[in-house]
Amino acid sequence: MLDCLWKARRKDREGEAAGDPKLYLQEALLERKLPELDMRQLVDLPRHLDYNEWLASHTLALFEHVNLVYGAVSEFCTASSCPDMSGPGGRVYAWVDERGKKARVAAPQYVDYVMTLTQNTVNDETLFPTKYANEFPAMFESVVRRVVRLLFHVVAHLYAAHFRELALLRLHAHLHLTFAHLTALDARFQLLDHKETEVLRDLEVALRLSEPASSPRRSPVVTQPLGAA
Repeated sequence: MLDCLWKARRKDREGEAAGDPKLYLQEALLERKLPELDMRQLVDLPRHLDYNEWLASHTLALFEHVNLVYGAVSEFCTASSCPDMSGPGGRVYAWVDERGKKARVAAPQYVDYVMTLTQNTVNDETLFPTKYANEFPAMFESVVRRVVRLLFHVVAHLYAAHFRELALLRLHAHLHLTFAHLTALDARFQLLDHKETEVLRDLEVALRLSEPASSPRRSPVVTQPLGAA
């Protein structure tokens, strides 16, 4: 199943240009072995459930899953190996601070910023209320949009820079499931800008999470998340 990975490693050792092989599009690495669950059903808002409460629960689940997957390969993500927060197709993400100032930082620093900001956000009772009678703020959806966008950047970096390590550890299916969850949530509630997600549009098609523009609609791939949302 992982022959393509070993061949890519051999090419690297022999000094051949690796380019952008997009190993995550290899058919052998698209397999899913977990019990099946329709992602559309997973993210569809149940009747009589508060919209903000539903968004909060899925945001927390995505945060946990992305953090777990990145943690498995974080030792390979260093300032020397990943001097930029890269995504597929040469995309580079710059960190934008609270004042709107952009800074180009190494990937591990960027991910640390993402995880710290997200942790602080979900722990803020004024943004993610957990106590009785506390209400979600009026701008809650915009808070979720920012967190989901940043988590998407981490997922994109995992595919661009660390998919090989995840595949060798046999954790790539977990990344696919997390991506499928994020993609389904975005498709249902339009949380991300199209320009953000286009870097992994080919993977959406490969996993049958979306269709090429010229193709008729098919049933989406059915998968299961890493944990209950």
